[in-house]
Amino acid sequence: MAGNAAATGRSSSPPLAIEARGLVKRFDGFTAVDGVDLSVPEGAVYGILGPNGAGKTTTLRMLLGIIDPDAGYRRILGAERPHDVARAIGYLPEERGLYPSMKAYEAIAFIGALRGLPLKEGRRRGRELLEAQGLGYAADRQIRQMSKGMAQQVQILGTLVHRPRLVVLDEPFSGLDALNQGKLETVIRGLAAEGTTVIFSTHVIAHAERLCDEVAIIAGGRVPFAGPVDVARDRIPPQVRLETRAEDGPWRAALPDSVRREGRYWLFALPESGVEPLLRRLIEGDAGILSLSIERAGLHDAFVAIAGEAAARALEAGTPEEEGK
Repeated sequence: MAGNAAATGRSSSPPLAIEARGLVKRFDGFTAVDGVDLSVPEGAVYGILGPNGAGKTTTLRMLLGIIDPDAGYRRILGAERPHDVARAIGYLPEERGLYPSMKAYEAIAFIGALRGLPLKEGRRRGRELLEAQGLGYAADRQIRQMSKGMAQQVQILGTLVHRPRLVVLDEPFSGLDALNQGKLETVIRGLAAEGTTVIFSTHVIAHAERLCDEVAIIAGGRVPFAGPVDVARDRIPPQVRLETRAEDGPWRAALPDSVRREGRYWLFALPESGVEPLLRRLIEGDAGILSLSIERAGLHDAFVAIAGEAAARALEAGTPEEEGK
């Protein structure tokens, strides 16, 4: 198949739901986004991962045409004007907002109507969606009578009620408890299984690592990495966790200078020569191997290596990366 694609000049890569090149946005002389490139394949779950204030929301708003970039290019679902395909997009903004007097199923229908879905059909689908999420009992409850978490679930369902081809979620897990975060992860996986493209921003690495096919790491308004999660993790060599009976001996020469000790374990990067030469030297040097495991780097370690310690600290703390962003 690959040979046929090459012979005909066609790429075997999936078509792109989102393509952006060199996006720039300035506010009063401050550059919030500085040359962002993104390529989001159709049907992918794509994460924009970075601290608060890194430029995630500004990037999403430019992609959707809510604000225009000062420089750069974007194409959404094949259109250069995002508003031309607005009815095929579902968008959950970072700032949540529903009319307090509306009933839950009506609120869902109303959001769908803004994307062209007839109200009658939206009401029917609204009740179905609430039932599927275990919230059927709250369909006729006013938004003001709901908890913050339940109201947020209603807004998420409103984002999906018109069955969009592309779903854009800005910090969707914010404000949800662990149970409802799990439910939202299930919804996102279900959308992906149906072929819907999902792009979401987050400052929580665990969500991106569990859900995303690809990520863009954003820091300081720039994207130092964009691509598959596995490729990001491979930026760091696998780590060896070694436990030995002996504390010292000739075998220590097999360990790199960067080795560190944590409790009873030796921790170090797997040598480029691989594990077999390492094992041979440890055995010949009478290390007395009690356990040895090779652990692939996680997305958190990759983020630190790519974006730097300061961005990682801001990510973990949930604080702005820099003042004014």
